[in-house]
Amino acid sequence: MRVVFFGSPDYALPTLRGLLATPGIEVVAVVTQPARPRGRAGTPEPTPVGALAAEAGIPTLTPERIRRDTTEALTALAPDVGVLAASGHILPQHLLDAFPHGVLNVHASLLPRHRGASPVAAAILAGDAEAGASIMVVVRALDGGPVAARVATPIGPLDTAGTLTDRIADLGARAMLDVLPRWVGGDHRAEPQDEALATYAPRLAKSDGVIDWSQSAEAIWRRVRAFAPWPLATTTYLDATLTVHEAWPLPGRIDAAPGTVLAGDGSPLDAVLGDRRALAVVACGVGALALLRVQRPGKRALDIEEYLRGDRAFIGARLGG
Repeated sequence: MRVVFFGSPDYALPTLRGLLATPGIEVVAVVTQPARPRGRAGTPEPTPVGALAAEAGIPTLTPERIRRDTTEALTALAPDVGVLAASGHILPQHLLDAFPHGVLNVHASLLPRHRGASPVAAAILAGDAEAGASIMVVVRALDGGPVAARVATPIGPLDTAGTLTDRIADLGARAMLDVLPRWVGGDHRAEPQDEALATYAPRLAKSDGVIDWSQSAEAIWRRVRAFAPWPLATTTYLDATLTVHEAWPLPGRIDAAPGTVLAGDGSPLDAVLGDRRALAVVACGVGALALLRVQRPGKRALDIEEYLRGDRAFIGARLGG
C-alpha cells in the first residue's frame, strides 16, 4: 500500500510512526508545513513531522499552499491513499482526486461534535465527559466527510488540552492503522455525519486566554485546562500578566467582587489533587477559584505556597482590573 502522509505538529507523529512501522505500508512522500523561525535566534526549524520524515529518509514537500504542481508531484508517485493528521493545509479537489482510495483524516474529536481547528480545547470548554478521535474521509467541507471509525476517551478533572491531545493522538493512530488496510481493501465503510449534531471549534487566539472573573469558577477552571499549553489562561496583576497554570473550582457564595484574591482556609481541595490545599482563592461570578500554580512575567511557574512566600501583598489584590 502506497501512502502519502499529510501532517505537521506533534499530534501527527504517532500516526506517521505507526505507518512507518507497519509491514505492507510504504510512505512514499510526506507533505508538511514549511520550516518556521523558532526560538530566540529565530532559526528556521522543520515541523515535527518534517524532522521525522527527514530522519526516515522520506521525500518531503513543504508548500505554503497546495497547488497543481504539488498534486502533479504526488500523482507521479502512484499513491493508493492519503493519510492526514493536522497538516495545516487545505486539500483542493484536484489533490483529493489523485488518490484512488481518497484521503483519511485523524480528527481529534468525536465527529460531528467539534469540527474545526481546536476540537480538544472545545471539548474541555464545553464540559464534555469524553473526547476522542474520528477517522474521517476528507471532503471539500470543514471536517464534514463520512466517518469510518470513532474512538473515545474520558476527560479527567486534571486533563489539559495538552495531556488530552497526546492521548487522542495515540488512540487515533491505532484507529487509523486498524481501519486503513480494510478501507483500501474495500472491506470497511464510512457513515455520513448527522449535520444536526454538528458543532464547531474555531482556531484559538491569544486573547482567548484572558480570564473574565465574572464567569463561574467552573467555567474559568475549564478555561485554565483548555488553554494549556496554549494560549494559557492569563489575568492582569499589578499592571502585568499573571499566568494561571493550575487551579481548582470551589462551590458556594463568596462575598467579594469578582477577581478579588482572598486567603484560603488551607483545607485539602480534592482527593485527586493529593495534598494540594486552598491557600489563595479568587472570587468569581459564581463560586471561587483556588489558585494552585501561577507565573509572573520573566519568572518560573511556582506552586501557590512558594509564590505567596515571595508576594505577601497578593492576598487582597484585585485581578483583571
